[in-house]
Amino acid sequence: MKASTSLTVLMSLALGACQAEAPGERVAATVAAVSEPVASPAPGSSPGADAPHSTMADDVGPATLLGYGEMRLGSSAAEMKQAWGGGLDGSATEPQGCHYLTPKWAANSSELGFMVEGDRFVRYDVGTPKETAPGGGKVGMNEQALEALYGSMEAQPHKYVGGGRYLSRSASGTTPTRLVFETDATGLVTSWRVGMPPQVDYVEGCS
Repeated sequence: MKASTSLTVLMSLALGACQAEAPGERVAATVAAVSEPVASPAPGSSPGADAPHSTMADDVGPATLLGYGEMRLGSSAAEMKQAWGGGLDGSATEPQGCHYLTPKWAANSSELGFMVEGDRFVRYDVGTPKETAPGGGKVGMNEQALEALYGSMEAQPHKYVGGGRYLSRSASGTTPTRLVFETDATGLVTSWRVGMPPQVDYVEGCS
């Protein structure tokens, strides 16, 4: 009887050990599945890598396709002045007419001027190499340097400068604004502007 009882006990222990092993095997399998490495993305790829990119979006200063600093093209004159946060010289000669406002440090609107028409901020003009255009253009650059930055640009003869040209490029899918460079007879940039149509194409400004 004692031998029989011992054999029964040993068989029960062995069966219990086998039954206890199964959950452990399942846990190990689960851990292995979770720990399996996930394929890494191809080198150089990233989410949204195929999204279109415009060089004019690479702004390095206050001048952008949307406005200048905190001032947004299309905003009211009052909103524009509030966004500037300082004094601006200039006033309208007639209600809803076209006029320029300039920072107090600017010699005139040809250096840096903000065009207001119909009580809206519609354009800004730059005639100094101290400011950088959206995309990297500057006064003093030649046309080859502009082409390297912006690629092919729409070109038209300058209305007042023989051999000079207007080189322009519209914003791509973000805003209806346009960037326009003016060049002299030697192909050097003398000024540039950003604005909304039709004001951005006023070759005489507010004159």
